[in-house]
Amino acid sequence: MTLDIKGGLKNTSVSHKRYVVFEELLSNAIDSYLIRRSADPQAPPLRIEIGVEFVNGSLFADADEQIVVWCKDNGAGFGEEQVKAFVTKDTTYKDYLQIQGIGKCKGAGRIQFFHYFSQLAIDSVFDAGGSRWRRTLRARAETREITENDFLTQVDPGDIGTCVTLKGMAKRTFAGVFDPATLRADFSARTLHDVLNTSFLQRFIVLKKIIGNFTVVIADVAGASRAEELITSEHLPTAVQVLPIRLSCGHRGDIAAGELRLTRYSLDQASSPSLEHEVALCANSAIAISLTKHFLKSSADRRRPIDGKIELLLVEGDLLDQKVNVQRDGFDLPRECSHARDFDEAFSMQDIIESLEDAVYAILTPPDFDREALISSTQEKFGISRAMLEKANIKIHYGDTEENIARRTLRRFQDEIVQDTSKLVDMKQELLKLDPRSSDFRKVLADLSWRYTSSLQTMDMANLSQLVVRRTAMLDILQRATQLMLECQQDAPGKRRDHEKIIHNIFFPTGKDSGDTVDHDIWILSEEYQYYDHIASDKALSSIFWDGGKLFEADIDESLEKLFRHNNEVHHLKRPDIAIFSKEGAAIIIEFKAPGVELQEHVNDLAQYARLLAAKSGGRIKRFYGYLVGDSMDESRMAPGWTKFPVSDGYFLSARLDDPKTGRQYGELYAEMLFYQHFVTRARNRLEVYKRRLNVRF
Repeated sequence: MTLDIKGGLKNTSVSHKRYVVFEELLSNAIDSYLIRRSADPQAPPLRIEIGVEFVNGSLFADADEQIVVWCKDNGAGFGEEQVKAFVTKDTTYKDYLQIQGIGKCKGAGRIQFFHYFSQLAIDSVFDAGGSRWRRTLRARAETREITENDFLTQVDPGDIGTCVTLKGMAKRTFAGVFDPATLRADFSARTLHDVLNTSFLQRFIVLKKIIGNFTVVIADVAGASRAEELITSEHLPTAVQVLPIRLSCGHRGDIAAGELRLTRYSLDQASSPSLEHEVALCANSAIAISLTKHFLKSSADRRRPIDGKIELLLVEGDLLDQKVNVQRDGFDLPRECSHARDFDEAFSMQDIIESLEDAVYAILTPPDFDREALISSTQEKFGISRAMLEKANIKIHYGDTEENIARRTLRRFQDEIVQDTSKLVDMKQELLKLDPRSSDFRKVLADLSWRYTSSLQTMDMANLSQLVVRRTAMLDILQRATQLMLECQQDAPGKRRDHEKIIHNIFFPTGKDSGDTVDHDIWILSEEYQYYDHIASDKALSSIFWDGGKLFEADIDESLEKLFRHNNEVHHLKRPDIAIFSKEGAAIIIEFKAPGVELQEHVNDLAQYARLLAAKSGGRIKRFYGYLVGDSMDESRMAPGWTKFPVSDGYFLSARLDDPKTGRQYGELYAEMLFYQHFVTRARNRLEVYKRRLNVRF
């Protein structure tokens, strides 16, 4: 039998657990002692020493520092069975020992040693037939294979036990997980104590019940300086709670419920200042993967004690023991649930995390967390209402932000929409295959109708929430612009006042048409204008195409220029702010006036625009809707024929458009003089309909 080092390094990935080497050394040392104790109940108490020595691998003082790692134990040593297991990667040796507390072995730990270090040394004394023997091994990462013959054996009367030494840091591997500048801090006795005590706490507690007292010494050595930390059976904490966790899938009801177990330890933060809150999934009584960053996203929250305590929450269960991966840094489970995938009765990591959330957050949530304030701010920022959260079954916890709540909610709605759409398509295909005379036809038709109707609310909520947020923001901006309250409208030396253009661009980008952009907010004036065929904003009308040709005569812009030169020398190049055209022969003309400009002085502009557009369109544009919008009006100077709105400020007029010379009618004009606040109010009232449907208020 051989241990294929080259093949192992190629086929076994580097573990994501930073201290995997130390965890493997400690786990193997515990197992070795349990094997000895099983054969000799009178064996001395377990004692393990794990050490790190900081060395300079060069003659130069400023060269990179390296570490040498050792682990000494008083376990069974490397007898014949242990050697066979060592040189067999996928060994089942420990599985058949049936010794309480022993870990399972797949041989991946030895490969991790060679991922992190280039040299491995084993020096072991074991008992065989009443005699003691010493067995040693020296191996390097570039070695192709290790066989049983590579172990050297000789008689030795020394104490039973093993020392494993690792040298020659693999810089490429270490650089991926450690900062060379913090090497001494990362591998100090205090740091290693906290890491191993946290990772192995559950196993230590089980170990104490099996063997009684034990001692784990953790040391760091730098020259003549040595520091030690102890983990002893006497100082192990007692579990505060053991909670059963019902494991279920929120997306599928056909997976049988499982069960996990959450054990809670509340550690005194004052005695271990470097400790942080930990939530972890364990396999075989040792931490395999940390979930802490999922539950506490801020590093400050992970360090901050709750009532003076650091919470250690360890999750165990048969599922985790069975599904832990070869590297023991994760689980062979799907990452997320998916309606599309065909599960083989398997839970996902998403299922496990969601099943834990209520219990974990009940422990980790500080008393000052304001859940209602977070829900309200999410509604205000993203339009995600309480009803949407309830329908999507989104739970709000400490550590959540408005962004991740919105993302989770919309993703859940999107998943449901995709699933519903898929089922609708399948049902429709099934319906097309049925005979309308059959009894199944009506049943499938009824199911199809019901499913579509039930999916509408999900689609509406997902889409309307985004629309409400955008429209609410635009109305707020417009209102501030008309009150000259935007930051860009404040007076500054040499700054040009351009309030009209600012307001103009809120509705539609200046100098563009609907061929250039679809991103505009014409809906503020009227919802139906959002869907007209062509919109031009302060753009040459001669450039508008209609049914493959030009809509207006080529000289329309020159005519418009003459019209304005006649009326106003300053603005002789001005065009209608916005002109909207439909295939039904209608045009909407919109003129925005800057705050303070009186509207009644420009009432004839709309009629002039309409006459010119009608004349130059060859009769294709006959109906005109004109809007003159501002915030000031001298009603004593209003021309006759205008009627005041009964319920608000502003006027309207409906009139024929006649040729001034012949009297022939060539169109109709409906015009309104509005205050900005008038149609902002109307737009807000329309928006209220959406808000009521979403049940949001902001």
